[in-house]
Amino acid sequence: QVRLVESGGGLVQAGGSLRLSCAASGRTFSRYSMGWFRQAPGKSREFVAAISWSGGNTNYADSVKGRFTISRDNAKNTVYLQMNSLKPEDTAVYYCAADEGGTTATMHQWMYDSWGQGTQVTVSS
Repeated sequence: QVRLVESGGGLVQAGGSLRLSCAASGRTFSRYSMGWFRQAPGKSREFVAAISWSGGNTNYADSVKGRFTISRDNAKNTVYLQMNSLKPEDTAVYYCAADEGGTTATMHQWMYDSWGQGTQVTVSS
């Protein structure tokens, strides 16, 4: 399994922006599809965005389309989630995950093999 460490969370006002980063260990990061998920208090973890190993394919939850952008830098073993126009309902712990055997940007949690510890994002109204 690959080790994943998220960073970049924090407190922001509604309408603001944050960029999350997820640094991965290992030399085969460029072979993994990567995803971002989130879990709000009292709710199940849900899909946010995913990106294929090459970066050529991306996938977004309807709730974040047009506001969030996922990207990756394979030279830095890092995947990013740029979050703009944040809303209070975006408040959650955000997790990155690696699909070590996949080639597509899947939204299915069960396909991801490794998970980070999460980073808190709080959006105030």
